[in-house]
Amino acid sequence: MDLQGLKLAIVGATGVVGQETLRLIEARYPEHRNLKLLASKRSAGRKMEVNGKTFTVAETTDDSFDDADLVFISARTEDSRRFGPVAAAAGAMVIDDSSAFRMDAAVPLVVPEVNGEDLDWHNGIVSIPNCSTTPLVMVAHPLRQASPLRRIVADTYQSVSGAGGAAMNELRDQTRTVMHGGPAEPEAQPQQIAFNAIPQIDSFTESGYTREEEKMINESRKILHEPGMAVSATCVRVPVFVSHCVAAHLEFEQPVSPGEARELLSAMPGVTIQDDPERGVYPMPVDAAGRDDVFVGRIRQDASHTNGLAMWVVTDNLVKGAALNALQIAEHAVSRGAVHGRRT
Repeated sequence: MDLQGLKLAIVGATGVVGQETLRLIEARYPEHRNLKLLASKRSAGRKMEVNGKTFTVAETTDDSFDDADLVFISARTEDSRRFGPVAAAAGAMVIDDSSAFRMDAAVPLVVPEVNGEDLDWHNGIVSIPNCSTTPLVMVAHPLRQASPLRRIVADTYQSVSGAGGAAMNELRDQTRTVMHGGPAEPEAQPQQIAFNAIPQIDSFTESGYTREEEKMINESRKILHEPGMAVSATCVRVPVFVSHCVAAHLEFEQPVSPGEARELLSAMPGVTIQDDPERGVYPMPVDAAGRDDVFVGRIRQDASHTNGLAMWVVTDNLVKGAALNALQIAEHAVSRGAVHGRRT
C-alpha cells in the first residue's frame, strides 16, 4: 500500500530536506500531485514544480492542515512545536524531522526497518531520528541478533548539509575565499569549516557532550528499546557537502565474527555492504550521495575488545537520514493501518 490518493502537506518545502522530499515523491510516486507546499512567510509565493504541476508555496499557518492526511515537517524546532500538534488535532498524521518530540514518551521515534511496529501506538505525531542516529541503529539492529549489545561508541563525520542550505553556501564561499588567501568569516558554523574539522555540532551541555551527541545517545536507546545501554558519541562537522559518516564500535555479550556480521548486515533491508579494503572498496560520502541505502564497510574485530566489532558507516543524510525515512514511515504506517486520517 502506498501514499497515492492521500493529501500530503510538506512544511519547509523550500529547504534542503523539503526539496529532497519532493524529489523522492517524484521518483516514488510520479503521478502524485495532491500536494500542499508550505514554508515561512519569507518563502511564500515561490513557484515549485512537482510531477509536472506548478505549485505556489503558501505560508504555514494554523489553518494549513484542514485538508491534509499526512504532514511532513522539515523546519525549525519551534515550528514543529507550534504546528505539529495543530496538524494532528486537524486529523492529519504528522511526521516530524526536528528534535521537538523525539524524546517524548508519547511519540514514537521510528526507523521502519528497525522499530516499525512502534507506529501502532502513535497519537498523531511520529518523529524521525537525527540524521546521524539513523545509520547507526540500522547497523546495530541486525547485529544484535547474533548477541545482545552492551555498548556503542560512535564518532561521526557529518556533512554541512546537516546544518542546512546556509552552511552549504558557507562551505562553498569559504573554500573559494581561503584558497585565494582571504579570511574565513564563520556565520552558519561556529568555526571556519573550509579545510577544517569542527568537533562541535550544536551547543555544549554540562556533561561536556554537545546536544547533537546527546541526541545520538538517547535516540539510539529509544529506537532500540534499550534504555540502559551504554552509548557514547563524538560528533564532528567536516567540509563535505552531503553524506554523514560514522566510525562505529559495538561491544556484544558474546563474540561476533566479522563474517557473521557481514551475513547479518547483508540481509538487512536498506543496508549495502561495501567491504573489500584491499581493492579500495569501502563506503565514502561521494558515492553515498543521492542514494537510498546505508553503506557499511571496514568490518573488523575491535582490537581493544574480544567481543567487539569496528566498522565504517556512510549514508546520505538528506535521503535516508531525513526525507526517505519520513516517506518510509508514511508508507509503513499506511501498510499497517496506522494512518488515522480522513481517507484511511
